[in-house]
Amino acid sequence: MPPAEVSDAGGDGAVVSLRVPNRFKLDWIRSQYAGRIEAILTELAGKPVRLELALAPRDTLAHTPSAGSSGSAIILPGQPVQAGQVLQNGMRASTSPQISSPAPNVAPPPVSRHRLNTALTFDTLVPGRANQMARTAALHVAGAPGVMYNPLFIYGGVGLGKTHLIHAVGNALLRDKPDARVLYLHAEQFISDVVKNYQRKTFDELKAKYHSLDLLLIDDVQFFAGKDRTQEEFFNAFEALLAKKAHIIMTSDTYPKGLVDIDERLTSRFDAGLTVAIEPPELEMRVAILIRKSDAEGTAMPEDVAFFIAKNVRANVRELEGALRKVLAYSRFSHKEINIALAREALKDLLSIQNRQISVENIQKTVADFYKIKVADMYSKKRPASIARPRQIAMYLAKELTQKSLPEIGELFGGRDHTTVLHAVRKIGGERSKNTELNQQLHVLEQTLKG
Repeated sequence: MPPAEVSDAGGDGAVVSLRVPNRFKLDWIRSQYAGRIEAILTELAGKPVRLELALAPRDTLAHTPSAGSSGSAIILPGQPVQAGQVLQNGMRASTSPQISSPAPNVAPPPVSRHRLNTALTFDTLVPGRANQMARTAALHVAGAPGVMYNPLFIYGGVGLGKTHLIHAVGNALLRDKPDARVLYLHAEQFISDVVKNYQRKTFDELKAKYHSLDLLLIDDVQFFAGKDRTQEEFFNAFEALLAKKAHIIMTSDTYPKGLVDIDERLTSRFDAGLTVAIEPPELEMRVAILIRKSDAEGTAMPEDVAFFIAKNVRANVRELEGALRKVLAYSRFSHKEINIALAREALKDLLSIQNRQISVENIQKTVADFYKIKVADMYSKKRPASIARPRQIAMYLAKELTQKSLPEIGELFGGRDHTTVLHAVRKIGGERSKNTELNQQLHVLEQTLKG
């Protein structure tokens, strides 16, 4: 299959499928480019265009030009593309028989020599209860690196703003101290550096690069799993930086003790500073994000529409932004004002998937399987902790992930009163921010239910 393809999605739009050479580039393009590319493609095509990203098969990569090749292009229906035309980051476009005009260059995000995205700052990060602790800790580090919370370990699910936050620290420090030696990188880039220097026997170069930093920002340290040499080199860099009072900030999809196939020497050090979680954004925060992002696009978002979208898109900020782009594009190309009816129409596929996949019954079964109890225990009057606790968790998830009211949820849990459900929701919600083990279990359950 070629790295990039276009398919017609019917009268309502088109899909551009793009193949990229590795996971790091896939994640980077998805988080930094995808929205901009979709917007440009949609504008050029005159109808909504959705971008699909996937890893390219290895046999395709063998014939793909290197990342240093010049040129960039995006395939559109009705646009000319020469065979082998190069996309940015070394991705290759396939030929298209429908040809008419040159494709545009897509401007990259502003990235400094420190590998920081200068657009990701504390000012552009929407604050809320979900990121309050992590944001406060990050601000403290930016103001006084090497003093407290070293290392700072931030964990949470995909698309919750971990990367934004650590870029914000780097940008804030450089604003105050332009000569500071700051470096951001994804864990896969560190792995690549270790492999390259191992092959060349140039580990002094590796040490010179990483041991001299004032601030190291590293994303997704769970990628170090099973890579012993990488872990050894990172441990050495970690010790050297802490010894000279340089600061280290890491992100991961789970808390340190939840990491697998990583040396205990590392996980114990990850946990030695401050470990904080970023949660999925609460309703008010999701509304604020939608309104701010919409304003940044030059379009006013009615508050009732923002609440409608926020109530139906709960997983993470990335999905929220994707839903917003769909609504704005639908409004632009249908020449209709933004209202709830338009939002419901623009998001009909997303809403139908959610309504089909996440039900109270599905939540009860998933939670029962996870905690190894019977589904029937969800409705029973049994009250031992081994049953009552999972039942409360299921009630909490039912309130968070469905549109059911408290009385409706209570009825589905064996005819319980709505006050029982409210107590469970408040109890589990309150414990979640304090209990890392419970928080991780809830993340796993949420991803399973949304998956």
